[in-house]
Amino acid sequence: MRVGILIAAAALSLGLAGCGIAGHETRDPAILDVPVGFEPIPVPAHNPLTPAKVELGERLFFDLDLSEDRSLSCASCHFENAAFADPRRLSPGVHGRLGIRNSPSLVNVAYLNLLFWDGGALTLEAQALGPLEADFEMNMNLGDLITRVESDPSYVSQFEEALGEGPSIRTLTQALASFQRTIRSGGSRYDRYVSGAVDALTDSERRGLELFRGKANCASCHNGFLFTNQAFENNGIEPAGSDSGRARITLDPADFLEFRVPSLRNVEKTAPYMHDGRFDSLEDVIDHYDQGGTGVRNQSALITPLRLTDQEKRDLIAFLNSLTDETILTGLTP
Repeated sequence: MRVGILIAAAALSLGLAGCGIAGHETRDPAILDVPVGFEPIPVPAHNPLTPAKVELGERLFFDLDLSEDRSLSCASCHFENAAFADPRRLSPGVHGRLGIRNSPSLVNVAYLNLLFWDGGALTLEAQALGPLEADFEMNMNLGDLITRVESDPSYVSQFEEALGEGPSIRTLTQALASFQRTIRSGGSRYDRYVSGAVDALTDSERRGLELFRGKANCASCHNGFLFTNQAFENNGIEPAGSDSGRARITLDPADFLEFRVPSLRNVEKTAPYMHDGRFDSLEDVIDHYDQGGTGVRNQSALITPLRLTDQEKRDLIAFLNSLTDETILTGLTP
């Protein structure tokens, strides 16, 4: 199963013999080791992690039967080799319908306070309902979904084993959320550098780190072990269609065009960039910030011209690439 690959990869990259899910009984609480420097993974009391629940969630995550026409799974918009992001600008749904946003990475998603680009979901359990029901994503009637799952005896048995009861919207979303909480990544060359391996970064990458923290001011929003402050910011990009960002949820004009500050871990692997995938490369992203945004209404005061030299831009990109944890992407076996 893929979750075993992910856990083994994290263990290899971090030198942790016990990285993974512990516990022998099916419904015993599970313990997740975390990368060095990370906070413990938050797990809600109503949905404790167990090996059986994670395995069920993984199966559901990759199951095409969760979509109306059986053409899409969760994994159809969250590619393992793209750090569980979508390499396409806009993520297509059933019948070729296009959404309005790019699907973000799910790596370390367990740590996020609010889900979706606009913060419209409070928990991973609630988040799962959005893609399942949206007509431009999986377009699945929830009643029909449970009927479909119940028609598979192996699913019914697996639900009973993992959750002590049969398939329901509650148990299905708990299983999906449990699997997603295990998708985590540390172990980048940057992590080795801050742990004392001074040769883990090149001269260019170290210069980029200084720029990141200083002149480029990236760390004002991209900070902490996740490289995000989890806030919502208007970063000065022109609106795309009618998407008003956080204001769609809060109905507050002060939140116009504000979107969640994404984590920069594995950013090298998660192109295209921004909530609508408008930038194809990190060079495009840095040019945007270097120019100080577009001056769109409600643009954050943090977005100002940087006047970076060409060499500084190269150094900054070099540092960003050092945040990649290759082991979570390569499909290593235990």
